Amino acid sequence: MLRFVGCDVHKRTAVFTILLEDGPLFATYTVPVTREALTAFAERQLGAEDRLAMEATTNTWAVAGVLRPFVQEIVIGNPLRVRAIAEAKIKTDKVDSRVLAELLRCDYLPMVWQPDKETQRLRRLTHRRAALVSDRTRLKNRLHSILHHTLVPLPDGDLFSKKGIAWLRQVPLAQEEALARDSDLRLLELTELEIAELDELLVREAWQDEKVRLVMSIPGIDYTVAQTCLAAIGDVSRFANAKKLAAYLGLNPSTRESGGHCYHGKITKQGNAHARWLLVQAAQHLGQYRGPLGQTMRKILRRKNRSVAVVACARKLAVLLWHVLSSGEPFRYAPPKSLQAKFSRLRVRATGQRRRGGVAKGTPRSAQYGHGRTRALPSLSQVLVENGLPETAPLAKGERVMLERKKLEGFYRELQVPSRIEANARRAQVEECEEDAKSELTQS
Repeated sequence: MLRFVGCDVHKRTAVFTILLEDGPLFATYTVPVTREALTAFAERQLGAEDRLAMEATTNTWAVAGVLRPFVQEIVIGNPLRVRAIAEAKIKTDKVDSRVLAELLRCDYLPMVWQPDKETQRLRRLTHRRAALVSDRTRLKNRLHSILHHTLVPLPDGDLFSKKGIAWLRQVPLAQEEALARDSDLRLLELTELEIAELDELLVREAWQDEKVRLVMSIPGIDYTVAQTCLAAIGDVSRFANAKKLAAYLGLNPSTRESGGHCYHGKITKQGNAHARWLLVQAAQHLGQYRGPLGQTMRKILRRKNRSVAVVACARKLAVLLWHVLSSGEPFRYAPPKSLQAKFSRLRVRATGQRRRGGVAKGTPRSAQYGHGRTRALPSLSQVLVENGLPETAPLAKGERVMLERKKLEGFYRELQVPSRIEANARRAQVEECEEDAKSELTQS
């Protein structure tokens, strides 16, 4: 007989309500949330044809993993939407478990996607790293606070470099402040060690994961952002289009429409807050980029304030994430120099291997010899092939029209051919971006 089971999970107990196929109550049970107790309950009371409903919470996935072999299907509900549908005056654990069972029986339970084990593991690792980084920031703020309220001026440079830490240890302070400083410095050192150990594991996995390297082709996104976004997204095929992924990450503007009035407000901020925050941070410096993303950032900055422009470009990054992961093709407008630097940093951290530079012995001098210090810059396709990624497909007609309209044909052609640049071209690149921005402002 088909039965519907609602499970209201808490830290110590779980309440199960079993309904028959026609709706009558069969039984209600309260079970301790331990692996042994849940297994014993499932063996005695659950059947192979039962369907079970739960709300997503901290230990939902662990409980679902124990119960899954004993039932036909486990459905995980969205707690926010369940609350909106089934708000009641009387709220108890038994009522909640029965509501879940009734919603499942009526096929009206708003479900969430259930990640596979590898995605759950990556989520745990990235969330732990985020928590450790938050602890490190909190400790650094406390140390800054000690110096501020004792009126000790900060030294030039980074306070938390080796030189800055040595100076901080020797600053004369009162007994209470000195104890707090020494305690926070010890905690900071331990936190740095934990972050470094976790980073070592994540870096090795990032170097072996083609999806991470694929996402890193997007400007502003390094392996940390790539892994966090991949953990939040999971299987990208569950999103029908890029707009749905941006909405899932909470980067779509909220909409209020009534009658003939429609108001678009701030972003919804739904979904994974850490992934959304990292995309916003990744978009901070897109204005220095010469390609379409940089042009979009500068265009929005002429009409809106910087915060609005950054969040709008973070949504653009979410859209690019969907296209890159769905097509399996790298971002076709990635600057080769910065992309090569990102891959090199990841390779060195993961394997410790540094590629030997220079030219082979016996190679004739190049035509540039004696004309200042220059370095070879490979084309985008060369960088992609060297790092095990597919080359980009030819431009579609719509993209060619877009490049022509935005006057980016020259930029795109530069990406396709090797070139030589000054040995220290960072300042020249920034100046060139500033000139591009001024010319766009003059033309507008």
